[in-house]
Amino acid sequence: MREHFRWVKGEEKLSSFESSPGKLRYFCSKCGSHLVAERVNQPHVIVRVATLDENPNVTPQAPIWTSHNVPWLEYEDIPSYPEWPPGR
Repeated sequence: MREHFRWVKGEEKLSSFESSPGKLRYFCSKCGSHLVAERVNQPHVIVRVATLDENPNVTPQAPIWTSHNVPWLEYEDIPSYPEWPPGR
């Protein structure tokens, strides 16, 4: 949820791009890594968990693109997908 998200540091290095109407994607202006995506009118922020340096100790709700995961990401008892879920 949006109210639980905050930048700890580095916010001044963000660049954003409106990839489709109302959807903003945020990138590191130094290395180009895609960090976060959001639609301002939705209650959540999409965090690209694989870009984190440390385990956030939360369970993802919809792990997709797991083919790009960092080694410390593990999913037990929830479906996960190496790319988009089937039928998407």
